[in-house]
Amino acid sequence: MRLAGLAVVAFLAFGGSAAAVPVDLELVLAVDVSRSVDPEEAKLQREGYLEALVHPRVLQAIRSGGLGKIAVTYVEWAGVDTQYTVVPWTLIEDDKSAAAFTARIAAAPYNARNWTSISGAIDYSVRLFEDNGFEGTRRVIDVSGDGRTNQGRSSAAARDDAVAAGIVINGLPVVNERMNFYRPPEYDLDVYYRDNVIGGPGAFMIVAENFNAFTGAVLSKLIREIASVPGDTTVAESR
Repeated sequence: MRLAGLAVVAFLAFGGSAAAVPVDLELVLAVDVSRSVDPEEAKLQREGYLEALVHPRVLQAIRSGGLGKIAVTYVEWAGVDTQYTVVPWTLIEDDKSAAAFTARIAAAPYNARNWTSISGAIDYSVRLFEDNGFEGTRRVIDVSGDGRTNQGRSSAAARDDAVAAGIVINGLPVVNERMNFYRPPEYDLDVYYRDNVIGGPGAFMIVAENFNAFTGAVLSKLIREIASVPGDTTVAESR
């Protein structure tokens, strides 16, 4: 009986919880749903991810990894206290798993919210890596949006904390030509992302010149970050 009890204790201590699944990449897709993104732009933004995640070139990038699989979660964010995990951590390794993941994104309701807090999105995303059931060779937060932080702590402070934790942050700023709540367009949003958002070894951003260019931009970005392809610069433009 004593030996049996010790065996149970040993099982609970060392084998009672499932081991984390090894993957090439743990990726948080953090997508801006603040009210500066109007319904048509929100539709284009979601469609960009839906098309890119099942694109043959993205699937090839996944298969080309050492393990041939990645873990992804899809998050929407706005103000400092407004973040939603639309689709939780999911293993993607083939066409079927990619299609199932995008189907869940497509079926989720869309809810716009006030304010823009990139720092809040980063802080929330960092916590998602804790005990998520996966062990990635790399951990990346992929932030896309059309404005700079206007609520909460600075984006740079959140970025620095994430990088210190071993997480890379890549960016996809969308540069609009329209007024943003009666304010001039943020033509220098790419500069803001470069200086305050992206960070970590090999960090980069792809600039979408408008939401119509979003699909091409997100496709290029996903291929590059999944395949971990180094670039000559941290900035590339989608035209």
